[in-house]
Amino acid sequence: MNRSEKKTLDTSLKLIVKSSIIVFFGVVLSKIFTYVYRIIVARYFGAEVYGLLSLSLMVVGWFGAIATMGLTQGMLRFTPLYRGQNRPEKIRYIFKFSSYFLIFTGITSSVILFFLAEPISLTLFHNPSLTIFLKIFSLMIPFSLLSNIFLSTIQAFEKVAWYSFLQNIFQNIFKVIAVLALIFLGIGSTSVPLSYLLTIITLFIFSYFVCVKQIPVILGKIPDNNVRTKKDLISYSWPVMFYSIISSVYLWIDTLFIGIFQDATWVGFYNAAMPIAFLLTFAPQLFFQMFFPIITKEYGKRETGVVKGLSKQVNKWILILNIPIFSIIILFPGALINILFGPEFLPAENALRILSLGLLVYSMSTISNNLLSMAGKSRLLLINTIITGAINTILNIILIPKYGITGAAVATSITYVFLGILLISEAKHYIKIIPIKRSFPAIVIISLIPIGLLLLARSFVDINVFSLLTLGIFFGLVYLFLIFILGFLDGEDLMILSAIKNKIFNKLGQH
Repeated sequence: MNRSEKKTLDTSLKLIVKSSIIVFFGVVLSKIFTYVYRIIVARYFGAEVYGLLSLSLMVVGWFGAIATMGLTQGMLRFTPLYRGQNRPEKIRYIFKFSSYFLIFTGITSSVILFFLAEPISLTLFHNPSLTIFLKIFSLMIPFSLLSNIFLSTIQAFEKVAWYSFLQNIFQNIFKVIAVLALIFLGIGSTSVPLSYLLTIITLFIFSYFVCVKQIPVILGKIPDNNVRTKKDLISYSWPVMFYSIISSVYLWIDTLFIGIFQDATWVGFYNAAMPIAFLLTFAPQLFFQMFFPIITKEYGKRETGVVKGLSKQVNKWILILNIPIFSIIILFPGALINILFGPEFLPAENALRILSLGLLVYSMSTISNNLLSMAGKSRLLLINTIITGAINTILNIILIPKYGITGAAVATSITYVFLGILLISEAKHYIKIIPIKRSFPAIVIISLIPIGLLLLARSFVDINVFSLLTLGIFFGLVYLFLIFILGFLDGEDLMILSAIKNKIFNKLGQH
């Protein structure tokens, strides 16, 4: 890497870390209020209503994935490219074209789901209580699609603070307030879908005004001839549409088959384990809101050395952050479920362990997924999702009737591991980048020391909220101490830590 690339790499890393600090608070608050919302629903209404919520989110997710046509992801790729090329007229065109197109598809999908709500509830899931949930959820589809257009534009212009506030903080806090207010008014279980609908409508209004005020370039005049721009956008987006549809099916396929082979109560149990296991997506979320626009812009400039350096460094940070989360989940699954959802949901304990293993492996491949998207390999991502979706479907059909939600977790975990290996292999083949550093195996090995200490402590400590928090802090301190003294922090890590330290002391000095 030459001096220019090194300077660009350092600047980009600082920008990613700076944004990740902002995103950190947003994601933490997002997780807290997401769990608060789920806990309210689970504890106040019970496992069946919680299961109905999960089934509704699954179905509306499928309709939304079809209606979006992949255009939001297309905007997230092409907007940074056109910014790098200084082509604001192209940005304005794809924004307005996508907005008008999604108004039509959103309203159409909303009407279709509204009238299919009863047949889906009775024929597929044999639960008439699901009908009102699906009808209310159908009304939010147009608002959700347009909100995603505005949020994608805000993210593509690197307005990280606004994006994080709207996406992570605002909508999750509003959702909790809405469901509590509706419960107080005595509306009953209908409070759950209504709280989602009110939240999405409010998010739509706020994201629109933020987008218009913060990014006025999208409101300018559009040239008449944009055939090539539209062709490029659609050519990239249509495989992403199918990719999003199948990804949505893939994400919810275990929930679908649990609902078919068992009932809404078991769906509720399983979906208590899922959000805890998905804590392993916390670290990627910290970096990807800025990572993808930056690597796409650098790729457009043919700065492959910078892209490679960013990929390896960010993936290292993901691994370091995820190991403590994984260790706590794998050692104390029952305690986490009991604290968050109550003892009624403890049947999901083994499923949580198994899911966390698959998600840990997959989290290390999310960088490769971003690299393939950066290079425009949307059709390849579609093929990957079709293959892994088929594998997950077959495994669910085989395992759920025999082993219930544990079988669903095994099926999903195997599929995540396979997909992770596939993505890393493809990034190496097509882009010549393996986002893995030589220090990765050693970092995993040294984590066994604090894990062993936790196993020992578990035998002598009664597990509750306070003791679990104490053990987690103890693990983190020992783990980070070992990483530091054994020299696993390289020059880029130390540069970033120094920049953060200087910024903190400068702030303190000003006060």
